[in-house]
Amino acid sequence: MAAHRVAVLALDGVTPLDLAIPAQIFQHRPSTPYELTVCAVAETVTTTAGFGVVPTAGLDPLRSAETVIVPGFAPVHRPAERVLKMLRLARDRGSRVVSICTGAFALAAAGILDGLEATTHWQHIDELETEFPRVTVRRDVLYVDQGDVLTSAGVSCGIDLCLHIVRRDLGAATASEIARALVAAPHRDGGQAQFVPAPVPSVGADSLSCTREWALARLDQPLALRVLARHAGLTQRTFIRRFTQETGTTPLQWLLNARIGRARELLESTDLSVERVAQDCGLGTAANLRLHFRRLLQTTPTAYRRTFRSSDGGTRIDCAPLASLL
Repeated sequence: MAAHRVAVLALDGVTPLDLAIPAQIFQHRPSTPYELTVCAVAETVTTTAGFGVVPTAGLDPLRSAETVIVPGFAPVHRPAERVLKMLRLARDRGSRVVSICTGAFALAAAGILDGLEATTHWQHIDELETEFPRVTVRRDVLYVDQGDVLTSAGVSCGIDLCLHIVRRDLGAATASEIARALVAAPHRDGGQAQFVPAPVPSVGADSLSCTREWALARLDQPLALRVLARHAGLTQRTFIRRFTQETGTTPLQWLLNARIGRARELLESTDLSVERVAQDCGLGTAANLRLHFRRLLQTTPTAYRRTFRSSDGGTRIDCAPLASLL
């Protein structure tokens, strides 16, 4: 399997976590054929935490990378013109270009976001919108996928975006495997709010995490709102409010996303019929599963399985078709 080259561009003042997220998720594994290089202009890059990072290479890997990722940096500044030129060349060459957090400012300064939707850290939303009026700034999302140009909101939302990219490239099962290793949520839909009262759900006695775990083990069963609320020992109104505070989405939308995620894993890893997959993930019928796949993924279950199953039953990376698939 050919390696997929990923270049992570560390700008001066890079945020350590923003840099670590793609470095961790796109590291080479037998199941993830990524080849990652950390690039920078200088021999040592200063981070927002005060320590330095030694990059693997200069800017040359940007010339051949299939995916270019710009982590967040602070204070927000306009990168050097030669950096912007390399980003433009990468995009013109057909590379997938990605930003995490305030990395969106570098893409915007290069003109890559002109005419597109994008997002950034909620504290810098107004600044991005004011400075780059040709960019349609989304305020209420974790990340924005515009095909070959993707942007994420603040810091930890970079995990959601990078896992989303792995899901596009290699399928839900591989993304879930990486998420489990990171002890991260396997899927948070990009349409969720990026700033909620409890961005990191509590796992104490008052958390609804036990109810979510209980539901995930019973996706093949009817899980009406009243059933979930009863398990949590709350009224439906209180349950909806608490659930939305903890997860940034409604219970029913969360449940639908979980069922679609389960369907994707079954399509990738089993030979079950589409009808059986629909039953096992709680969507009832093949027709209902096809409806949701068409609405959410712009494809069919059969086409999805064909894309993410190779002749030997494993997964494969094939970015060109995926850009139009999702």
